[in-house]
Amino acid sequence: MKKNFLESARLIVIEGPIGVGKTSLARRLAGHLDADLLLEQPEANPFLARFYQNPKRYALQTQLCFLFQRLDQMRGLAQPELFSRTLIGDYLLEKELLFARLTLEDDEYSLYRQIYDQASRQAGCAPDLVIYLQASPDTLISRVRKRGIEMERKISDDYLTLLGERYTRFFHDYAVAPVMVVNSEHLNFVDDPDDFQLLIQRIETMRGPREYFNRGN
Repeated sequence: MKKNFLESARLIVIEGPIGVGKTSLARRLAGHLDADLLLEQPEANPFLARFYQNPKRYALQTQLCFLFQRLDQMRGLAQPELFSRTLIGDYLLEKELLFARLTLEDDEYSLYRQIYDQASRQAGCAPDLVIYLQASPDTLISRVRKRGIEMERKISDDYLTLLGERYTRFFHDYAVAPVMVVNSEHLNFVDDPDDFQLLIQRIETMRGPREYFNRGN
């Protein structure tokens, strides 16, 4: 019998814009699968708070710091024999280009892209499954404001809205790994066990490279 994605996956990535709940779901799924975690560490980026206050001045420093941080985290993934347990992450390396294109001037992006292309050649491996969480701009804005992280207070509503749109474009063309597209608007995977079990069931029954999960479908 053919194994489903959860049984056979070695690397599962949860993705989506700021405030959509990817890290919370990554932790929940890791607990369910007894898997290891590979999480973003935004608090370790010394430029991020300054970027939210002055995006143009600190965009390049912020992007480069995130890039090298993630490359360092993912270095071991290029050697599959070094990790035997399933790994759950809350970011794709490729999404760094999404943020860079959104925040950098053209000449800065050209420089960043050269660095990215050189540095990422030996980085990690492709995920076996990506769970892409979506939510409306109003929901993303509300969630970011509600969680009250100090450095996120400077994020504008326009930036969060544009970021959601860029994620939609990014995943429209993404074909590196199978994708479960999840509308998380009315789902609570952390606090509602029924919602979480629904998601698990949908993943276990995936048959194609791209499927969609909305409440009620």
